[in-house]
Amino acid sequence: MSSTLAIKGIREGLLITLGGSTWAAALEEMLAHIDSKGDFFLGARIAVRLGEHQPRAADLADLRGRLAKRGLTLWAVLTDAPAVVAAAQSLALATALPSPPAGSDAPLDSAMAGSGALLVESTLHSGNRVEYAGHVVVLGDVNPGAKIVAGGHVIVWGKLRGTVHAGAHGDEHAMVCALDLSPMQLRIAGHAATSPPRRGSPQPEVVRLRQGNLVAEVWKPGGREPK
Repeated sequence: MSSTLAIKGIREGLLITLGGSTWAAALEEMLAHIDSKGDFFLGARIAVRLGEHQPRAADLADLRGRLAKRGLTLWAVLTDAPAVVAAAQSLALATALPSPPAGSDAPLDSAMAGSGALLVESTLHSGNRVEYAGHVVVLGDVNPGAKIVAGGHVIVWGKLRGTVHAGAHGDEHAMVCALDLSPMQLRIAGHAATSPPRRGSPQPEVVRLRQGNLVAEVWKPGGREPK
């Protein structure tokens, strides 16, 4: 059995696939990873893919409680074991991911994946730090010395002068948008850049990853991403 867990964004939140040779080892690995991220996962809805693990109802209840203490909601357990399915259903947990909407055969765009969005209705000042597993929207400025870390997109309806990391789980489809974009440092997934000296008047811009490079373009809200 794999000893490495995997985390990815899905339509309904985050999907965690457990590793670990035993149930205790799998829990320790997952919770240690969550704890190492501070408040980054706070508010996330979690579905857990169990793999070969076959926990009892009491084990699943314990898992739900441990996640709740960390501000996370366990809503689904994915397994092929009939006894575990019954145990999960006895706790009112889902045992399958919802089907795509009727009439839509297209998979969810990875840029839309995540665990919802966090709305910040204030300016972030030096020393302020925002971490969230999904998208982050700021109605205000992000001043030098402030930092945003998001699992999805970062949208700033104001001046972006601080540090921002979008797609922090490795989502290379994430983007950063701002009405005035001049961050101290900008990261998307594992790629980083600093802003060059400004030329001309500020204008709304969006930064995306293009063939391994961070590229800034004029931001046209509501427009479709170029293919």
